[in-house]
Amino acid sequence: QVQLVESGGGLVQAGGSLRLSCAASGRTFSIYHMGWFRQAPGKVREFVAVIRRDGVTGYADSVKGRFTISRDNAKNTVYLEMNSLKPEDTAVYYCAANLVRATAAGNDYDYWGQGTQVTVSS
Repeated sequence: QVQLVESGGGLVQAGGSLRLSCAASGRTFSIYHMGWFRQAPGKVREFVAVIRRDGVTGYADSVKGRFTISRDNAKNTVYLEMNSLKPEDTAVYYCAANLVRATAAGNDYDYWGQGTQVTVSS
Protein backbone atom coordinates (compact mmCIF):
# COMPACT_ATOMS: atom_id res chain seq x y z
CA GLN A 1 0.00 0.00 0.00
CA VAL A 2 1.28 3.45 -0.94
CA GLN A 3 -0.20 6.80 0.01
CA LEU A 4 0.71 9.78 -2.14
CA VAL A 5 0.45 13.46 -1.25
CA GLU A 6 1.12 16.17 -3.84
CA SER A 7 2.16 19.73 -3.06
CA GLY A 8 3.65 22.76 -4.76
CA GLY A 9 0.81 23.86 -6.99
CA GLY A 10 -0.29 27.45 -7.27
CA LEU A 11 -0.89 30.43 -9.53
CA VAL A 12 1.90 31.52 -11.84
CA GLN A 13 2.21 33.78 -14.86
CA ALA A 14 2.92 32.39 -18.29
CA GLY A 15 6.62 31.79 -18.71
CA GLY A 16 7.06 31.10 -15.03
CA SER A 17 8.08 27.98 -13.15
CA LEU A 18 6.74 25.69 -10.46
CA ARG A 19 8.06 22.58 -8.75
CA LEU A 20 5.58 19.93 -7.72
CA SER A 21 6.38 17.34 -5.09
CA CYS A 22 4.74 14.02 -4.37
CA ALA A 23 5.57 12.44 -1.03
CA ALA A 24 4.97 8.71 -0.66
CA SER A 25 4.42 6.69 2.48
CA GLY A 26 6.04 3.35 3.11
CA ARG A 27 9.55 2.00 2.87
CA THR A 28 9.27 0.45 -0.60
CA PHE A 29 8.98 3.64 -2.63
CA SER A 30 12.10 2.84 -4.65
CA ILE A 31 10.49 -0.17 -6.33
CA TYR A 32 7.58 1.79 -7.78
CA HIS A 33 7.36 3.38 -11.18
CA MET A 34 6.03 6.90 -10.69
CA GLY A 35 3.96 9.00 -13.05
CA TRP A 36 2.52 12.50 -13.23
CA PHE A 37 -0.83 13.11 -14.89
CA ARG A 38 -3.05 16.15 -15.21
CA GLN A 39 -6.69 16.93 -15.80
CA ALA A 40 -8.00 20.27 -16.99
CA PRO A 41 -11.65 21.28 -16.51
CA GLY A 42 -13.87 19.52 -19.02
CA LYS A 43 -11.03 17.43 -20.37
CA VAL A 44 -9.88 13.87 -19.88
CA ARG A 45 -6.91 13.04 -17.71
CA GLU A 46 -3.66 13.04 -19.65
CA PHE A 47 -0.19 11.69 -19.13
CA VAL A 48 2.57 14.17 -18.35
CA ALA A 49 5.71 12.27 -17.33
CA VAL A 50 6.96 9.00 -15.90
CA ILE A 51 10.08 7.85 -14.11
CA ARG A 52 10.96 4.18 -13.82
CA ARG A 53 12.34 2.63 -10.69
CA ASP A 54 15.76 2.69 -12.39
CA GLY A 55 15.45 6.42 -13.12
CA VAL A 56 14.68 6.29 -16.83
CA THR A 57 12.20 9.01 -17.75
CA GLY A 58 9.55 9.65 -20.39
CA TYR A 59 7.45 12.69 -21.28
CA ALA A 60 4.38 13.72 -23.19
CA ASP A 61 5.25 15.66 -26.33
CA SER A 62 3.40 18.69 -24.99
CA VAL A 63 5.82 19.09 -22.07
CA LYS A 64 9.04 17.69 -23.46
CA GLY A 65 11.88 20.17 -23.01
CA ARG A 66 9.94 22.19 -20.43
CA PHE A 67 9.18 19.72 -17.64
CA THR A 68 11.57 17.45 -15.75
CA ILE A 69 10.58 14.51 -13.59
CA SER A 70 12.96 13.26 -10.91
CA ARG A 71 12.89 11.17 -7.77
CA ASP A 72 14.69 11.04 -4.45
CA ASN A 73 14.29 7.56 -3.04
CA ALA A 74 15.89 8.56 0.26
CA LYS A 75 13.08 11.09 0.74
CA ASN A 76 10.33 8.92 -0.80
CA THR A 77 9.53 11.81 -3.10
CA VAL A 78 9.02 12.36 -6.81
CA TYR A 79 9.24 15.83 -8.32
CA LEU A 80 7.98 17.60 -11.41
CA GLU A 81 9.94 20.70 -12.33
CA MET A 82 7.85 22.81 -14.70
CA ASN A 83 9.41 25.66 -16.67
CA SER A 84 8.17 27.96 -19.41
CA LEU A 85 4.64 27.37 -18.24
CA LYS A 86 1.77 28.08 -20.61
CA PRO A 87 -1.93 28.76 -19.91
CA GLU A 88 -2.72 25.37 -21.43
CA ASP A 89 -0.72 23.73 -18.62
CA THR A 90 -3.49 24.78 -16.22
CA ALA A 91 -4.88 21.63 -14.59
CA VAL A 92 -5.01 19.54 -11.47
CA TYR A 93 -1.80 17.54 -11.36
CA TYR A 94 -1.76 14.04 -9.90
CA CYS A 95 1.06 11.68 -9.10
CA ALA A 96 0.57 7.95 -9.34
CA ALA A 97 2.46 4.75 -8.59
CA ASN A 98 2.53 1.23 -9.94
CA LEU A 99 4.79 -1.80 -9.64
CA VAL A 100 4.39 -3.43 -13.02
CA ARG A 101 5.03 -1.01 -15.88
CA ALA A 102 6.20 2.55 -16.36
CA THR A 103 3.54 3.56 -18.84
CA ALA A 104 1.55 6.56 -20.00
CA ALA A 105 -1.72 4.75 -19.34
CA GLY A 106 -3.40 5.93 -16.20
CA ASN A 107 -5.27 2.65 -15.83
CA ASP A 108 -1.97 0.88 -15.19
CA TYR A 109 -1.44 2.83 -11.99
CA ASP A 110 -2.67 1.46 -8.68
CA TYR A 111 -2.18 4.40 -6.33
CA TRP A 112 -3.05 8.06 -6.79
CA GLY A 113 -2.64 11.25 -4.85
CA GLN A 114 -5.39 13.80 -4.27
CA GLY A 115 -3.99 16.29 -6.78
CA THR A 116 -2.62 19.81 -6.66
CA GLN A 117 -3.97 22.72 -8.70
CA VAL A 118 -1.70 24.53 -11.14
CA THR A 119 -3.05 27.70 -12.73
CA VAL A 120 -1.09 29.59 -15.37
CA SER A 121 -2.31 33.08 -16.20
CA SER A 122 -1.71 34.73 -19.55
